[in-house]
Amino acid sequence: MKLNINNETSRLRAVVLGLANSNGRTPTTEEAYDPKSLEHILAGTYPVESDMVSEMEAFSHVLKKYDVTVFRPELIENYNQIFVRDIGFVIGDVFIKSNILPDREHELDAIQYIINQINPSKVLRPPVEVHIEGGDVMLWNDYVFIGTYKGSDYKDYITARTNPAGVQYIKKIFPNKIVKEFDLIKSKIDARDNALHLDCCFQPVGKNKAIIYKRGFREEADYLFLVNLFGVENLFHITRKEMYNMNSNVFSIDENVVVSEKKFRRLNKWLKANGFTVEKIPYSEIAKQEGLLRCSTLPLIRE
Repeated sequence: MKLNINNETSRLRAVVLGLANSNGRTPTTEEAYDPKSLEHILAGTYPVESDMVSEMEAFSHVLKKYDVTVFRPELIENYNQIFVRDIGFVIGDVFIKSNILPDREHELDAIQYIINQINPSKVLRPPVEVHIEGGDVMLWNDYVFIGTYKGSDYKDYITARTNPAGVQYIKKIFPNKIVKEFDLIKSKIDARDNALHLDCCFQPVGKNKAIIYKRGFREEADYLFLVNLFGVENLFHITRKEMYNMNSNVFSIDENVVVSEKKFRRLNKWLKANGFTVEKIPYSEIAKQEGLLRCSTLPLIRE
């Protein structure tokens, strides 16, 4: 398989879609990876497997409607395999395995059969001190945008997933790319103030537009960089509540086709007004784990 990913919106040809089957029991509060999951565990509203399976099948149906080759992880019994974006990502024709939370290492094993179809020289695993997850890595042609957390308390934050060493690793491996990092707001206790990954507060759509949450960035200069790059007229600014509901975590099948949660009424209206075909599906149960459409995909080939 020859990989090819250079941006977020070109015509998708092959993707890994996560799996909600045999998702396991509801985690304990101590096992929660993020504050939104914790919130729903405590409230007794954590999503049930059948609802999540149904939502992911709706997503799979849309992808196949557009003749996208859809790979799924091998099933691991009683194990959460929904958010494949965390475990690896593609830049150009190179597959990079993430150094993820130790408890999630088996998720990589479940897609090894796909990785085996890639030229071994094009598969990399960063050194152990390099932390980087696919939700923080966003390609935009000449640019590689990377979400990170630069606070001195990085090691105390389970929600801090990509460290400055991760940024430096990508700069070293891809010297011809313009690598721009963004210092993100993190919270262990309130998902409304936690940009778990870059795609929780920003994502390009189409050829020159993007969805953005200003308060997801610790430094206003980072936000202004994106305003200057895309143009304020091309940005859809989401609210704190919309960020919490994961409005920036949609997924592009093509430059004019976006898969979105059906309840994102304001966003979907804006997308339609700007000429996009919006494929609306239910995904609000999966969103309770602080991830949505982009989080549950790992694109392999775009035109």
